[in-house]
Amino acid sequence: MKNYFSSDFTLGVLGGGQLGKMLLTETQKFDIQTFILDPNKEAPCAKICNEFFQGDLLDFDTVYNFGKKVDLLTIEIENVNIDALDKLAAEGLRIFPKPSNLRTIQNKALQKTFYSDHQIPTAPFTRYEGLDNLKKAIDNKEVTFPFVWKSARFGYDGNGVKIVKALEDLAQLPNGECIAEKLIPFKNELAVIVARNISGETKTYPVVEMEFHPEANQVEYVICPARIENNIADKARKVALQVADAFEFVGLLAVEMFQTENNEILVNEVAPRTHNSGHYSIEASYTSQFEQHVRSILDLPLGNTDSKLAGIMVNLVGAEGYTGNVVYQNIENILKIDGVTPHIYGKKETKPFRKMGHVTIVNKDINEARKIAQEVKETIKVIAK
Repeated sequence: MKNYFSSDFTLGVLGGGQLGKMLLTETQKFDIQTFILDPNKEAPCAKICNEFFQGDLLDFDTVYNFGKKVDLLTIEIENVNIDALDKLAAEGLRIFPKPSNLRTIQNKALQKTFYSDHQIPTAPFTRYEGLDNLKKAIDNKEVTFPFVWKSARFGYDGNGVKIVKALEDLAQLPNGECIAEKLIPFKNELAVIVARNISGETKTYPVVEMEFHPEANQVEYVICPARIENNIADKARKVALQVADAFEFVGLLAVEMFQTENNEILVNEVAPRTHNSGHYSIEASYTSQFEQHVRSILDLPLGNTDSKLAGIMVNLVGAEGYTGNVVYQNIENILKIDGVTPHIYGKKETKPFRKMGHVTIVNKDINEARKIAQEVKETIKVIAK
């Protein structure tokens, strides 16, 4: 096995945001040398990696030249130049997740087609080149209201997704490749993180339940374990494994799912990286998702995914009406509460609904943890000076 620890081996990461920052905690623990590429010179990773490079993640030459500097390349954001990754891979660079996986996952239309091609349960959908084609399909009664519109590219945190209830709703939407998906009534939004290393060893984290902010359509709380029956949890973990195996995935794959009114499990979408739904694992699990990502891409034995305690994560997002230099109001008050750990991402400027940090709550009792999470949410405010 190659010596990754305290050696000249270099791990390259495309993206230097908060996910990269939390990943660096683990590379520093193992003394693995890390290079970061990010467009923002003030990125959370900029001052704590071994070497930082500023550049556009979607620019072929920038990504290609960065890849030539490292021994293994990974990502913390999937919107990167795949053509550059293909060339690097053809020249022998190890890249995980594989560029072919990223190409499919980057595009929601390709991603959904992949599920239907591999008999993975997902909501019925149709692909369209643009809004004109979608409007024709509505006129021809091929699509009926209400339905879910999703942009094929560059959607995140609720952006690029809209429930369309009438024809006039399309007026606010950007033109471009999209899908129209059947609106499925569901009981719960669930997620399972799957870790899979190069040798094919696979582990799943416990099923988590996600509660969303009604206006921002961002995850507000992640609850682990999900408050669902064991047979539903087993089904969700099996479906998540089916997805990871179909991709022959290497790395960490977050599989977001719906539990329908009839207790079916339908895959909504996946993220090919560490994910918001796994942040609870830093305090609550034997092996955090970030350590597990390092283990998987280096083909090290995977760690224990069990939880030591129940864990809830609360996202800290910029309060409405505030833009400017960030202030974490009342942070000292939440630090007085047992089992509460804030994580501040290092973004100097706040704006409404921007992800600025998260807080983890651990407790023996999931219901008590949920009560404390509510208290935390109502206490700390992300405002500006």
